[in-house]
Amino acid sequence: MAPKKWSMGILNDRETEEVPGSILLIPQSQFQEPLGFPEVEPPAAQAADTAPPTPSTTAPPSSKETSILSKPQHDLKRTPDGKFVLDPQPDDNPNDPLNWSSWRRDLALLSLGWHCLVGGGQTPVLAAGFGQVADDFGVTYGEVALTTGLFMMGLGVGSLFSSPLAILYGKRPVYLGGVALFLASALWAAAAKSYASLVVARVVMGLGISPCESLPSATIAEIFFLHERAYRVGIYTLLLLGGKNLVPLVSAVVINSEGWRWVFWIVSIIVGVNLVLLFFLVPETFWDRTPHRSTRPSLVRRGSSRFAASLTGGTRSKASSIRREPVGASSSAAAAPAAAKSGAEAEIEEAPERRAHFNAITIVDPAPAPPAPAAQQVRVAPFDMEKHLAELAASGEKTHKFGNPTTTVPKTYFDSLRPWNGRLREDSFLKAMRRPMILYLYPAILWSTVVYSLSVGWLIVLSESVAHIYQHKSYHFTPLQTGLVYLSPFIGGVLGTAVAGKLSDVIVRFMARRNNGIYEPEFRLVMGIPILFCTAIGLMGFGWSAEKRDNWIVPTLFFGIISFGCSLGSTTAITFAVDSYRQFAGEALVTLNFSKNIFHGLVFSLFFNNWLESQGSRKVFLALGGVQVACLLATIPLYIYGKRARMWTVRKNFAGRWS
Repeated sequence: MAPKKWSMGILNDRETEEVPGSILLIPQSQFQEPLGFPEVEPPAAQAADTAPPTPSTTAPPSSKETSILSKPQHDLKRTPDGKFVLDPQPDDNPNDPLNWSSWRRDLALLSLGWHCLVGGGQTPVLAAGFGQVADDFGVTYGEVALTTGLFMMGLGVGSLFSSPLAILYGKRPVYLGGVALFLASALWAAAAKSYASLVVARVVMGLGISPCESLPSATIAEIFFLHERAYRVGIYTLLLLGGKNLVPLVSAVVINSEGWRWVFWIVSIIVGVNLVLLFFLVPETFWDRTPHRSTRPSLVRRGSSRFAASLTGGTRSKASSIRREPVGASSSAAAAPAAAKSGAEAEIEEAPERRAHFNAITIVDPAPAPPAPAAQQVRVAPFDMEKHLAELAASGEKTHKFGNPTTTVPKTYFDSLRPWNGRLREDSFLKAMRRPMILYLYPAILWSTVVYSLSVGWLIVLSESVAHIYQHKSYHFTPLQTGLVYLSPFIGGVLGTAVAGKLSDVIVRFMARRNNGIYEPEFRLVMGIPILFCTAIGLMGFGWSAEKRDNWIVPTLFFGIISFGCSLGSTTAITFAVDSYRQFAGEALVTLNFSKNIFHGLVFSLFFNNWLESQGSRKVFLALGGVQVACLLATIPLYIYGKRARMWTVRKNFAGRWS
């Protein structure tokens, strides 16, 4: 049967309904099929199938027969209230991060988020003190603004190294190493004796802070389920962007009373405390979820099985049926000793082997087995992990050294404090570094990159122009008054994050219910509507009112509206990217942050202040609002064709072929 063409305004793939990223989120009935498998017959029909065949009436299995490997939904792990199917499905092992207690996972998130707040606030930390820095070193405002751009260059370059290191060696050592580098660079900046020394210190600081931007979203994907993820990503985004609005406010008070150097002295003290928090509260979150043989195949294998069937004319494996074609008297004679075998051996013999891959599709069917006696129940043998690992070791295949559920003994708290767990993956560092660049070919990642770069980038642009507008051009504010302006975007950011996380989850659940319980990542794109209007109106209103010298509260309110829209945009971009390609969550965040820091942050710092000085805030911010509208209009075709685009990237396998 051909796939339905449309689902909630989204074009389905022409060949298969099962696309990686599309999952069963809300169960519809007890006997609905898992994704990627043929329709499940009613229980009565399944019971009839278990009856032994008779030689006179049994025909060879046809393509219309149903597989017993399709599990009813009540076998899937769900939330305690039964409303949501857990994705990913956690292993039956207490060391799996998804099985940690809620308070432990939330405490790790908050500790990491607090550090991200401090790190994220370092971009505009000198916004209210540009004048003091310029006077101390005898440089221009544009040169002081360049320190912000070069700091963002350090963030972008650092993310290219921090992500591959985290993939190969785990996130914990990268987090701890980044905090140590952050601490050293803060002390360096506080004691800088020249403009060049301050610039280098800021670049090194960007390298140390880069794990704050490139890794936390991947950490969230490793310790939270899909139905929990948007809210937690919202908390992380609130803290990261809140730092960009709250830290300048606090630093303005310090600059006004003690001078700009004391900002970095205080930052170094806080970062020292953060080092202790991350060491004791953020353990390693890596867990090997590579699909192993089980009674329920992984999402990719379930999707590929349907794709394989479509390419082979819709036929199914004969080995996947309970009914067997009789093979004559010799087989019947051999059935008696077979029945005397142990249960495990009999079960393993009955289990068919079925493999399907997107690039090279092979379906392996074992020879037909003799029919089971009427009194014997045919079951699938439980998977023996210890035996599987031993077989892999004997065959010379390499396995992950950490995270495999080879033991169910819970790790102690002191075991989790180890900063180093050895090499976790047998992968090439250069390939892992190249992979984020390849993700630009993935339409979902490209859209997320553009939206995230604009959402965070506009706040950076405003931090570089606040002193120019409020202190010199229009309102003649003091550094303290300039810092207090950041109360507006801070409040807007808090409201935006709260709305983005909760509203996005409500929309997703509503649309999934209307879509027979199936969740599509494109459902997140509905948030593009408020993102477009809030951010564009905020940018245009801010620049227009500042040039017209309206009361200071008018551009300040528009500043808050910009922050509200930017919080919606950054949260939606991250969540959409992770939901579309969870296997590339870490690399996707590198792609997003590299673009934001290099193509937006560094590039804009090279010309923005001169552009603002020559053209005026009205023309400049009207142009920025136009850029925002033009880029967000791409959301419409992506919503319609996004699912087909995801399947296209699976078939092309860019990341696999080129990295």
